[in-house]
Amino acid sequence: MTAATHSTLFPPVPDSADAVLEGLDPEQREVATALRGPVCVLAGAGTGKTRAITHRIAYGVRAGILQPSSVLAVTFTNRAAGEMRGRLRRLGAVGVQARTFHSAALRQLQYFWPKAVGGSMPRLVDRKIQLVADAAAACRIRLDRGELRDVTGEIEWSKVTQTVPADYAAAAAKAGRESPRDPAEIAQLYSVYEDLKRDRSVIDFEDVLLLTVAVLQDRHDIAEQVRAQYQHFVVDEYQDVSPLQQRLLELWLGDRDDLCVVGDASQTIYSFTGATPDHLLDFRARHPGATVVKLVRDYRSTPQVVHLANGLLAQARGRAADHRLELVSQRAAGPEPRYTEYTDEPAEAEGAARRIRELIAAGVPASEIAILFRTNSQSETYEQALADAGVPYQLRGAERFFDRPEVRRAIVNLRGAARFGGNDSRLDDAVDLPSQVRAVLSGEGWTTEPPAGSGAVRERWESLSALVNLAHDFAAAERGATLADLVAELDERANAQHAPTVQGVTLASLHSAKGLEWDVVFLVGVAEGMMPITYAKTDEQIEEERRLLYVGVTRAREHLHVSWALSRSPGGRPNRRPSRFLDGLRPGSTGTAGRGATGGAGGVERGRTSRPEAVAPRRTQRTPARCRVCGRTLTDAGEMKLMRCEDCPSDMDEGLYERLREWRAEQARRSGQPAFCVFTDKTLVAIAEAVPDDEYELARIPGVGQRKLNRYGADVLALCAGQDLAGDGAKD
Repeated sequence: MTAATHSTLFPPVPDSADAVLEGLDPEQREVATALRGPVCVLAGAGTGKTRAITHRIAYGVRAGILQPSSVLAVTFTNRAAGEMRGRLRRLGAVGVQARTFHSAALRQLQYFWPKAVGGSMPRLVDRKIQLVADAAAACRIRLDRGELRDVTGEIEWSKVTQTVPADYAAAAAKAGRESPRDPAEIAQLYSVYEDLKRDRSVIDFEDVLLLTVAVLQDRHDIAEQVRAQYQHFVVDEYQDVSPLQQRLLELWLGDRDDLCVVGDASQTIYSFTGATPDHLLDFRARHPGATVVKLVRDYRSTPQVVHLANGLLAQARGRAADHRLELVSQRAAGPEPRYTEYTDEPAEAEGAARRIRELIAAGVPASEIAILFRTNSQSETYEQALADAGVPYQLRGAERFFDRPEVRRAIVNLRGAARFGGNDSRLDDAVDLPSQVRAVLSGEGWTTEPPAGSGAVRERWESLSALVNLAHDFAAAERGATLADLVAELDERANAQHAPTVQGVTLASLHSAKGLEWDVVFLVGVAEGMMPITYAKTDEQIEEERRLLYVGVTRAREHLHVSWALSRSPGGRPNRRPSRFLDGLRPGSTGTAGRGATGGAGGVERGRTSRPEAVAPRRTQRTPARCRVCGRTLTDAGEMKLMRCEDCPSDMDEGLYERLREWRAEQARRSGQPAFCVFTDKTLVAIAEAVPDDEYELARIPGVGQRKLNRYGADVLALCAGQDLAGDGAKD
């Protein structure tokens, strides 16, 4: 990145309070200068809400109206809090606390525990699912992996809505929740779970908020001490506040009203966790004299993307819909959203991968492309398709950046170089911070050019490259920053899990994509049964699904691809239809709203499929995938690939599996690709269990597409027949 580019992305710190306001639009400026009393900012997607509230805080600090240490800005993700801290620092508002609700509460709880309770605070458990499993064992209730996750979710919902075990059944019924088990069983598991925590002297994530609330309620002296520290509050994503978080906020405030909230009811997508937009929508009723500002100028997306987003909300119903914001794009015109229909889900994944490869070849950075889906179970098909196409990707929600071994080693080396830099020969010719970082990381395997292929070597390089890029950004934002300053920044980011950008196409669920944006977005699986999801039954649940699609659409800056498949698997009956949310919006459809929606001149495209009629099996009727051992209906993508439950016994030919693994390793070595690009482990297991006799049977195994059949089919069938491979094996 050039110095000119850096100066554009990271302008100098404003030299005065008035300079902080430069570049804000009229509504953003109104937010920034409304520093007293309750303020409610209704901010649509892409309207610069973070810019408005960080400039508001910075303006107040620089004008001497707000003391930095008296301001607490809270949001919902570590990433958002880290971004807010970075922006405030660049605006000259150093010392302002920007944290998540849980982080702020944990800090207070740790500080006041000796005074309020005495002794050492209980250990905080990272994941509660093992405790839930232990509670189930104690109750002699058998839960599979999916049920464990669902029961854990019910316990979390109960705690953030301040529901005790005895009241769970009634509260769940009132909220219209579909319990994953009998409500009495959930209540029992919840009760035993709480007992186990007490017995083991541990607390969970929700306890941090509950205990902080309890301390502030019971100890007036501690509450006053907190209120003396923090006198001005800013709450981002206020539509996602749970009743428990709202109660904590009220205790922080006391009888004061120096509060600024920011939110958009049309982006409420976490009601299953206890979040509710009611606090946002009722803000003016609770604070009649509140200043209300609406941000509707969309700086993120083109008019074409914004038009589709507005059309989605125009069809919405309910209280949140009554308060929807009509976005107005501030960008130049761009391409129309593209709608594509595919015969089946693997063809849809291959079509997306093919287009992404073309985009990357045309110069679009992989990090500016995302594939968004409704459920995590859809991920594997797209991982496989991208691997087949040789496209690097990162799965959002996978291993955390700062937990990666190469990142931990790199930070250790950077810390050592910062401490003993004068004795480090690698730094002799490094005159600036980015050069110093490049010099240190070159010893860890970083090079100016990425390695060929993908896989582990490429992933390590991407991690180190992300640190190099972060050093560039940090040096541009912090003039004169040293290596020690960067290490401190990395430590702070690691504590907050605020990772830098890693190169690669992003795979993410729609829920985890909230707050992010890309130049190109592929919204996949937009069909009835998936969007809205099958178990969304009530009007309120359906409307939340619509809002979820709206969030997905508004992640795209310029290019938006919307697709669906007519059947789940090759040869299945094509009885699916596009999502009802697209009615009247996509070309050629009719609906009650959005009739003026523009569409591509060619209408809905028909996705190509590479599966030949002679090989792809045909079925006269579509039946659900069932375990071939116990007969249970399969929904997990990995289990559907195996055609059995993970826990059911395998009849795999162990010898064949080992031969397939050795063969795969050789193919990967020849092609310079990671082994999973040849076949994933699950596909090898499925082959070793099925032991196909011909191409027809091999093609029926998920993960074996036509391209792989052409390239590897002869080898695989020969191995299945017990033959020795001679010559060079598969074709290049």
